[in-house]
Amino acid sequence: MLPATFKLCAGISYRHMRNMTGLRKNAMVAIHHELNMLAGPNPSSWISHVRRRSSLLSSRIEEEQGYNEAEVSYVKQGEEALQKSIRILGDQDGWTTEIIAANGDKVLSKVLPDVGKVFKLEVLLDQRSDNLYVELVGNMEQMGDWNPNVKEVKILQKIGQETMVTHEVSGPTPGNVVGPRDFVSVRCAKRRGSTCFLAGMSTQHPTMPEQRGVVRAENGPTCIVMRPSADDPNKTKFTWLLSIDLKGWIPKTIINKVLSQTQVDFANHLRQRMADNSVSMEMAPAC
Repeated sequence: MLPATFKLCAGISYRHMRNMTGLRKNAMVAIHHELNMLAGPNPSSWISHVRRRSSLLSSRIEEEQGYNEAEVSYVKQGEEALQKSIRILGDQDGWTTEIIAANGDKVLSKVLPDVGKVFKLEVLLDQRSDNLYVELVGNMEQMGDWNPNVKEVKILQKIGQETMVTHEVSGPTPGNVVGPRDFVSVRCAKRRGSTCFLAGMSTQHPTMPEQRGVVRAENGPTCIVMRPSADDPNKTKFTWLLSIDLKGWIPKTIINKVLSQTQVDFANHLRQRMADNSVSMEMAPAC
């Protein structure tokens, strides 16, 4: 079925067929149907089928929706970040353990030829994936309220339902080992079946040039993958791929320690945030 779907979608690339509204509609419906069918407990099962074609198809669809050249470029960048991230996460070989916390949280690392050193956080959270997705995507600009490693997150631009450009400012590190950094990132947020993705990479945006006194760092590909635990659908297997170039003259040993600890801290802060949200909902008066 999937090859036939892509043949259907390829038809809209021909000029004489672009005005056939029914064909465009059928193509979009077919894409969403196939992605939902392919999404499963293992995110790589989804990306292995579509990563080579998704950028082309998404760009065709976005152009049909009237996006301008810059917006289509951001969509493509977000798709690229997602594809690269899933490809990295899909390779289970060569990972080295950085941290194993008492509660089972793990941080692994790996050196990649074209990327450098990447870190992978693997945790199990006592939350449903949908709730985590709402907090991390829907409430993204509130992250600075609960994560002390983040001072501010601001959405600079939204393109459709799945792509956005953000500006993030890092919080202070203990002892000010790493000075203030900021990032301009394109983010791609997708929900496919029971699996949620939030991928990103550095980009540029005309409204946010480099700031005086702050080092403009770079990230990406990065990606958070959330899917229900096979043992309990009310729990989430949470994976976070992190790739960052902090810039400046910082020894690698310090960078490695800071980044791996940042991931462990993030998991703990997220747990506390979700617990606080649950308490607030329980205390809220009934309508």
